[in-house]
Amino acid sequence: MKKVTGVMVYYYFVCKRKLWYFSNNLNMEFNSELVGIGKLVDETSYDRERKHILIDESINIDFLKDWKVIHEVKKSRKMDEASKWQLKYYMWILKNKGVEVEKGILDYPLLRKREEVFLNEKDEEELKNIIEDIKRIISSKLPLDPLDKKVCKKCAYYELCYI
Repeated sequence: MKKVTGVMVYYYFVCKRKLWYFSNNLNMEFNSELVGIGKLVDETSYDRERKHILIDESINIDFLKDWKVIHEVKKSRKMDEASKWQLKYYMWILKNKGVEVEKGILDYPLLRKREEVFLNEKDEEELKNIIEDIKRIISSKLPLDPLDKKVCKKCAYYELCYI
C-alpha cells in the first residue's frame, strides 16, 4: 500500500476521482497552466526561506520556522478546505514524529493574506478516518464518478472524466 501523501489529502477534499487518478499514476497536471502558475507562485515567494522539506517521501512542506510553524503557500483560497486539511496532515505527521508544532500558516502571497491553522484532537481523529478512506479509494479498481461541478472545467483531469 502506498504512503498517504499531503497531495493525496488535498485531492481527497478537491475531488476523490482526481485522487484515484493521481494515486494510480495518471498525472495530467504537468501540462496544466493553472498548476504551472501555482508552482511559479511557490518558487518566487519567500526566497529567504529554506523551502520544500521532504519528510518520509510523503509530505513536502513549503517552509518551516524553527520547526514550530509550518507554512503552506497557495495561489488562491478557492480550495481553502483542502489546503487546511493538507496543512493539518503535515502538523499531525510531525507531531507523531515528536515535533511540537505550534501552528500552521496558509500563505497566499498573491492576495497578501495569511491564515493560521491549528490541529486539535478532533482533527486528529478525523485525519485517521480520512486516511482510511483515502486508502480505500486508491485501492479500488475504478475511479469514482465525476463530480460534474463548475470547478471541473478548469481541472487538468477534465478530459479523462468527460471526453
